[in-house]
Amino acid sequence: MAFDLDAFQTAAREKYESLAACAVLYYERHSLVELARDFLILWYLLGWVASLLRVAYAYGPVRSATMLYRRWAKRFYRAVLKLPIMRRKVDSEVREVKKQLEHSLLVKASTSYNEVPEYGLTEKEVIDKLDELSRLKAANWKDGKLSGAVYHGGDELIDLQSQAYHKFAVANQLHPDAFPGVRQMEAEVVSMVLRLFNAPESGCGTTTSGGTESLLLACLAAREKARAERGLKEFEIIAPKTVHAAIFKASQYFNMKLHLVDLDENYIGNLTQIRRLINKNTCLLVGSAPNFPHGLVDDIAGLSQLAVQHRIPLHVDCCLGSFVIAYYEKAFQKALDPFDFRLPGVTSISCDTHKYGFAPKGSSIIMYRSNEYRKYQYFVSTEWVGGLYGSPTLAGSRPGALTVGAWATMVYMGDDGYTKACQDIILTARRLRQTIEEEIPELQIIGNPQLSVVAFRSDKLNIHKLGDMLGKKGWHLSALQHPPALHLAVTKLTVPAIDTLLLELKAAVKQLALEKTDIQSDTAQLYGVANSLQTGSVADQLIGCFLDTLYQTEPTL
Repeated sequence: MAFDLDAFQTAAREKYESLAACAVLYYERHSLVELARDFLILWYLLGWVASLLRVAYAYGPVRSATMLYRRWAKRFYRAVLKLPIMRRKVDSEVREVKKQLEHSLLVKASTSYNEVPEYGLTEKEVIDKLDELSRLKAANWKDGKLSGAVYHGGDELIDLQSQAYHKFAVANQLHPDAFPGVRQMEAEVVSMVLRLFNAPESGCGTTTSGGTESLLLACLAAREKARAERGLKEFEIIAPKTVHAAIFKASQYFNMKLHLVDLDENYIGNLTQIRRLINKNTCLLVGSAPNFPHGLVDDIAGLSQLAVQHRIPLHVDCCLGSFVIAYYEKAFQKALDPFDFRLPGVTSISCDTHKYGFAPKGSSIIMYRSNEYRKYQYFVSTEWVGGLYGSPTLAGSRPGALTVGAWATMVYMGDDGYTKACQDIILTARRLRQTIEEEIPELQIIGNPQLSVVAFRSDKLNIHKLGDMLGKKGWHLSALQHPPALHLAVTKLTVPAIDTLLLELKAAVKQLALEKTDIQSDTAQLYGVANSLQTGSVADQLIGCFLDTLYQTEPTL
């Protein structure tokens, strides 16, 4: 049967005329106020439907439906937990957890000060008190049993940093005219790190107080750039779900919508989802090199292509990779997949000098391809009665001594020192990975870790129970979720301790495989609560209790 074009055009014209007549009739029968009301309702509904379709397009119908179900189920159970009878039960359980937290966290010296003493102590008395406080039970970080957290460069380096701090203890980076030496050292620290990450001549940056502030500033700068140059009023970030929690914090602080992307078969961000989620409000893409949970490097080259294609800034979080990833090529004479400013789409990079740069805690760098990006993180006020005010980062006053410590550390370590440290750390991480793959079949390595972090899971054992068992031996491995896993961030302190860890890891796996459910695990219970739809919202309160307890001087009655 041949296609009748004339009949089709006639039918289409009649349909159009019928719709037009309906529109005219609707217009004639409603007031302007009613028309405006209906238009706003229609506009809202269309926007909601478009957003829903975009999510369904990016994640697929099944994943989207699951996300929607979990979101509304959590809201429902949160409302149920607010009912009086449930509220009392939840409050009772939270109080019990709070007592347990106080028992474990409020470890105090024999004397303490809840208020300023009437008479000041002598220097010897203060030193004695400090010695006493330093002897309180703490994680065994000196023996290398702590995952990350303490990036110790050696006792000689600590002594040097202490001397550097002493010389500049009163320095304030808010006043560069008063402390010109600190200004110079800050500029040189930024310059040295820029060159490690192959920044162009236009590259620039600032020091910050840590990785969280660096990531906050990257997001803030992207938001303000999109506001100024594109006129956006709504702002969206797209990142793999393994991105650092500081991006979640930036989303909340700066009112930016965060789209978390699923992982592909290699446990890195799914580029197809990222591509489908990009829209007119997208102001920043984020990748990690490596990410914190699994120690894996995202497909930064693929992200760079998307960033260039859509003219969107791309931030690469190298806070954890730090100088290990920067020195990898020198240490092993082999290049990693590109991840830094050599990729045209990379517009900013964060690097924690206080991690594998071994600088004092409180030292990080945020880098930009040019000042056309950096200028948007600045705060400037010309209206303040206190005078003209400008601040390059979130803080006003900043401890110059920490930047001095970073500068002293970097020039002390040198290329040779950092290259050797990179070799030792990565070879130790490789030993852990190889031992698990070849000798502990109950455990599975997540992805293809190439740097200092090795994450492993199990389809045969409760991995969080394993973590608690190792904890009783003094090991503090990081507990992960989605999927449940543990990871070790190898440091210089781990290098001489790796043999002990491997022996005790094998023994713990063997014991757990034999005893199975007989071993209690507080961590497993906590993550079970956090991931339950029925009780998941209680986990928020438990975390809040933990944070509250940090600032208590005495147990509650």
